[in-house]
Amino acid sequence: MVVQQKTGRPVQFELTSDVRASLLAWLERRGGTVNDHAFPSRINHAHHMSTRQYARLVDEWVTAIGLRASDYGTHSLRRTKAAMIYKATGNLRAIQILLGHTKIENTVRYLGVDIEDALLLAERTEI
Repeated sequence: MVVQQKTGRPVQFELTSDVRASLLAWLERRGGTVNDHAFPSRINHAHHMSTRQYARLVDEWVTAIGLRASDYGTHSLRRTKAAMIYKATGNLRAIQILLGHTKIENTVRYLGVDIEDALLLAERTEI
């Protein structure tokens, strides 16, 4: 569970076993514990990495694999994951919950889904 900075609302998410293993390996490699920030600040290790520093790293990673940094960013990657889940499941309500949106209309706009398709899918989705 994390608290969204923008809204102050909690959003639940799952770490898969592969992600957990990677995080534990990362913490072990850098000498951290599960009580530490996974990615500490360069300036003060008691604090987490800044969003700006994270954005710089994403730019470096994208460039390192031969893609244009201007085409990818932290937000577009977040949207990509949501779009992939939506495409696989058609479950707009699940995406709404994962993104922490209070209104289904915001999720529809975020994904760029046609409103008629979204309402049809929402009607078919049992909650």
